[in-house]
Amino acid sequence: MGDRFSAQDRFAAGAQYIGGELRPGTSGQRHSVIDPATGEQVLTYDLASTADVDAAVAAAGAAFPGWAGATPGERSDAMHGFAAVLAERAEEFAQAESLQCGKPIKLSREFDVPGSIDNTAFFAGAARHLAGQSAGEYSGDHTSYVRREPIGVVGSIAPWNYPLQMAAWKVLPAIAAGNTIVLKPAELTPLTSLLFAQAATEAGIPDGVVNIVTGAGRDAGEHLVGHPDVAMTSFTGSTAVGKRVAEIATSTVKRLHLELGGKAPFVVFDDADLEAAVHGAVAGALINTGQDCTAATRAYVQRPLYDAFVQGVADLMETVRLGDPFDESTDLGPLISHAQRDRVAGFVDRARGYARVVTGGTAPENDGAYYRPTLIADAAQDSEIVQSEIFGPVLVVLPFDSDDEGIRLANDTPYGLAASAWSRDVYRTGRATREIQAGCVWINDHIPILSEMPHGGYKASGFGKDMSAYSFEEYTQVKHVMYDNTAVARKDWHRTVFGPR
Repeated sequence: MGDRFSAQDRFAAGAQYIGGELRPGTSGQRHSVIDPATGEQVLTYDLASTADVDAAVAAAGAAFPGWAGATPGERSDAMHGFAAVLAERAEEFAQAESLQCGKPIKLSREFDVPGSIDNTAFFAGAARHLAGQSAGEYSGDHTSYVRREPIGVVGSIAPWNYPLQMAAWKVLPAIAAGNTIVLKPAELTPLTSLLFAQAATEAGIPDGVVNIVTGAGRDAGEHLVGHPDVAMTSFTGSTAVGKRVAEIATSTVKRLHLELGGKAPFVVFDDADLEAAVHGAVAGALINTGQDCTAATRAYVQRPLYDAFVQGVADLMETVRLGDPFDESTDLGPLISHAQRDRVAGFVDRARGYARVVTGGTAPENDGAYYRPTLIADAAQDSEIVQSEIFGPVLVVLPFDSDDEGIRLANDTPYGLAASAWSRDVYRTGRATREIQAGCVWINDHIPILSEMPHGGYKASGFGKDMSAYSFEEYTQVKHVMYDNTAVARKDWHRTVFGPR
């Protein structure tokens, strides 16, 4: 383990990063980061207490005036330096991410880490483009313009499935807009969030601008969300926990951004390129061992292609290589924990009573939290396996007849985060992009994301956007400034309040 990433040595001073330095948590509770591929301990640390959250919020509050008062160019320069530090340390980040999550190293190296570096470079540039509406005389007697101003201290909570990328998605737009932030990563996977904050300091971003508290959700997380000095909460995680976050945040009238669960449909029309759809379904369902809220989880295939699609996906899934995440030939790593593996297995085992497990559906005999790629067919639309978020390497496939039915089934869940449609017909795909209720609809592909494009959901998948210039709408206050141009003391509209015309 030590030759991969010496976490216990790197974080000997503690797993809280407050005001530019590591320190231990003061909750009195110890927690271990576990390598899910082996079951071995990677790091044991003291969890954050509510007092640690208070200290982090105070550090962010103290740093806010200076950071908010910096010019866009100054913030941009610091963030360009941040991107450069991340690039220099890319391999360290990749190894830490694979160690704590069980991700195949090729996924960490080729997706998580370069995506986060690119996101940092994007927001470094975007920091210079926080423009409001241009000035104009909209009333005739006044000049109006719009300012975008930072909100204050942001309290964010990130999940365990993409720890580095989620830290980036939370931190970068917030600080590019001039805010300061306290981020609580999942206690299962704090390593790369801590490295990310340290890299920000190394790049010259002032102490206190980026702070990390690593603690339990019910203690540190709820205290952060409800903190009176936190002006905004951004949360990514399950819909159930998101509802609790919303209850706490709205009680203090905070700005709220939620990116919640998903159950992405994968709609294959009868004129689709079958080979492309099969490959897209396997990749889209198995990325990050299926622990992705945008993963392809429900394939709806028009009946003429249904049987061939099921066979093609099953055959391709059986070629997927499970193994050591640090072996470059490994395709699929373990789930985040044995508890999550058992949860996924429970969904599949219950589905055996009403559906057909075409391939997979078992765990290999080893010490890791592995589960084989699984394809399920012949389930009813209202069944648990179709409606519930499983968060594992499981794809369920159902047939449909008419285009109307395919789109109706795609929309028939509470979620609306992502979807894809597969067809050679531009009119069919155009209809799918208009009528499928999701924050992102891919055509003839599934999963790619871009720093320049927004990410966020409809319905129970939450509201607000990560990435892109649209994210600034989450992290800035919009202020209208209005100047009188007449120099007239007694204005005509005053007569509506006092005196004769």
